[in-house]
Amino acid sequence: MTTTPIREPGCELCDLAALRPVYADSKLSVIVVDDANYPGFCRVIWRDHVREMSDLSREDRLLLNEAVHEVELAVREVMKPTKVNVASLGNVVPHLHWHVIPRYTDDAHFPAPVWAAAVRQTEENTLAARRALLPELADALATRFARRTNQG
Repeated sequence: MTTTPIREPGCELCDLAALRPVYADSKLSVIVVDDANYPGFCRVIWRDHVREMSDLSREDRLLLNEAVHEVELAVREVMKPTKVNVASLGNVVPHLHWHVIPRYTDDAHFPAPVWAAAVRQTEENTLAARRALLPELADALATRFARRTNQG
């Protein structure tokens, strides 16, 4: 049974999930975040406006975790990061979502979280090279989720 996702007016993540997905179905959306300093930063956004993982059924939690896993695999494959950070905070926007962030030893915040104070500036040519990979990342995500949709 497909239902229309519950959207909350004015919710930034509800809007992003609807307007800019690389993948979307009735349960979740995957977006590539427009972040000049962190090319390849993705979000997996649960379409219904819920606050916590514990608000989901077991089946939906497994579905969401599998989606985060697929995004991480695509980010690793294309972006070749030193590390991938996966986080679900929701302190600012209380709408269930996961951040999947490629990290490099030369990024502005490494080894601290991307939300900490910057400790350096990444070379612009390095960032440009990483940004050039974004179409490939979008293709990798689309391929992974198409495969997932066809299997299930």
